[in-house]
Amino acid sequence: MSPILIVIFLAAAAARIASVVVSKRHERQLRKQGAVEYGALNSALLALAHTVFYFAGLGEGWIRQAQFDAVSMTGLAIFVAAMLMLVWIVGLLGDIWTVKIMIAPNHPISRHMLFRVIRHPNYFLNILPELIGYALIFHAYLTLAIGLPVYLVILAIRIVQEEKAMRDLFRGTGAA
Repeated sequence: MSPILIVIFLAAAAARIASVVVSKRHERQLRKQGAVEYGALNSALLALAHTVFYFAGLGEGWIRQAQFDAVSMTGLAIFVAAMLMLVWIVGLLGDIWTVKIMIAPNHPISRHMLFRVIRHPNYFLNILPELIGYALIFHAYLTLAIGLPVYLVILAIRIVQEEKAMRDLFRGTGAA
């Protein structure tokens, strides 16, 4: 496997670890404000699926002896765009962004255009393109063909849980 792919894996893993560190900091602040977590098992399954996807993609790339080529470059462009979306979304949501469903009393709702135009932009503009781009970087087509549908099932459950939590919290306020 091309050494640059190892560097990309380490950078991708570091970016995801950094996002978890930010999430944990926000989670602590939210819990101090009385936040409640919804869908804890689903959050754990998403974290596991994300981790397995990363290592499966790396492993498949290793087995295929993937080289950094036009497919990898396309995947890297998609991956970088997805990470930039994550940075933007975290910036927009600020201290309420976490990798979990955490809702505090007096939880603010983002009125930014991005959230009005695209429901769940973190999932559709960050996570899904991230996984697709990542698989392309490593030519991990089996990981993509098997891992993405599994991830989508878990993510669909997550979206339903998040929608229900927001609906229950904001019912009657006109906010959701």
